[in-house]
Amino acid sequence: MAVREKRFGWAALVLGALVLLGGTGCHSLPRNTLGTHNSAKWETEIQSLEAAAQTNPPPKDCVLFVGSSFVKRWRTLAEDFPGVPVVNHGFGGSQLADSYHFAERIVTPFHPRQVVLYAGSNDINAKKDPALVFGNLVALLTKLRAALPQTRLSYISVAPTPKRWEQVDKVRRFNREAAAYCQKHGIDFIDIFPLMLGPDGQPKPDIFVEDRLHMNEKGYALWREAVAPFLK
Repeated sequence: MAVREKRFGWAALVLGALVLLGGTGCHSLPRNTLGTHNSAKWETEIQSLEAAAQTNPPPKDCVLFVGSSFVKRWRTLAEDFPGVPVVNHGFGGSQLADSYHFAERIVTPFHPRQVVLYAGSNDINAKKDPALVFGNLVALLTKLRAALPQTRLSYISVAPTPKRWEQVDKVRRFNREAAAYCQKHGIDFIDIFPLMLGPDGQPKPDIFVEDRLHMNEKGYALWREAVAPFLK
């Protein structure tokens, strides 16, 4: 009888470990490229964000936006979400691994009530397989959830752009995986992809600046409408 109880105890421990590791279903956590990614080129920009936070500390219980250039160039955040204590910590053409690398410096120290993340497009553009990009997203969200267990996490889907339209199949594949993961783990998935397409199924040309990659005011107006319900 004692032997059977002991075996049952070990089985329970193994099952518990599998449940904890099975963040994406019946499999272990997906592969990521965090160990081979070099984030050193962003050091100067990260130091600038840290210096700004020292001079003008983010408000308590802020909503912190972090990620790549779509976040950095969202200069009307405060105007778009009046009454919401928003903080913009976007940096350049960064990838998910960069936000992972610098999270302890530009995200977690401020204990935001909510983190809104946009990144992944530059990863796909760097010819990373969507499965690996998804692995990086899972690693970052897992890290944020562990460090900020009471913080609401929101992820904005990768956007369709004219300049990178040839990558659209990879973007769709990644967004599907990201949406399923977020739904399963209580993370907001803000799907801006369909909002940025016209009746012809192509990216709306009038919401982008001349580089056909970054958005103008019309583009950010679409994002504002999509994100606003998730900030309430």
